[in-house]
Amino acid sequence: MIGWNILTTNGHPLVAPKLNRRRALFVLTKIDEILAWEKGTERERDTKFVELGRYLCEVRSGQYWRMERLASFDQFLERRFPESRRKAYYLMTIHEHLPRVPKHELKEVGWTKATDLAKVARREGQRFESAIWLHKARSMPTGEFKREVERHLTGTESEPWEIIYFKLYKSQLPVIEQALETAGLMLGTNKSRGYCLEMICADFLAGANLQEGNSNALLLSLVRLTTLLPRSLRREFLERIQEASCPERTQNDRGCD
Repeated sequence: MIGWNILTTNGHPLVAPKLNRRRALFVLTKIDEILAWEKGTERERDTKFVELGRYLCEVRSGQYWRMERLASFDQFLERRFPESRRKAYYLMTIHEHLPRVPKHELKEVGWTKATDLAKVARREGQRFESAIWLHKARSMPTGEFKREVERHLTGTESEPWEIIYFKLYKSQLPVIEQALETAGLMLGTNKSRGYCLEMICADFLAGANLQEGNSNALLLSLVRLTTLLPRSLRREFLERIQEASCPERTQNDRGCD
């Protein structure tokens, strides 16, 4: 929970460390200087993420946020990362789980790939083969490397994905948001907005092709709609399909002639 990091550490009471004001001022200044670089180019951001993660870890362990009269480290992150604190935690994870990887090599692969490296290092512990994984990070495109990490961690193949951008007018947003929310309620909270959008599109195609008589497109749309449903609803849907195709069927029947 937010703020609990000031009270306990791994279940044990945490005694607040003596505040080194001189060091705290230096580190806080360095963090602000690095964040100022984020207004520059992507390469400049990538060359400073290693130092930023190290300084953030020091702020948390030394409770330097008390210099600004804040109640917790989480409040410190809210002030420095107003859009998303997730990146800050990613950078700290890189520092904590990749201490043996040379810093200049981490800078070469960038913070996105370094985040995935940290996931493998956290799982493997002392067995983490940094040289092999660094080679993969250098030689693979970002998306391919992420899939390689997911395949290693989960043992399953990750479906390729991409981000699509297009413009929407503000007047269109209420309808679109309502449609996505409604689809989300049908699919369950574990489905992303991408799946919700696919369900809406599949439903539209099913209706359109029902009128036009395009049976192949209609079948594809219905299959996608069925696979997107939660398991319980999918089972109920298939049972209703069987009942509709065999109206004379009873519970004791084995099938239709």
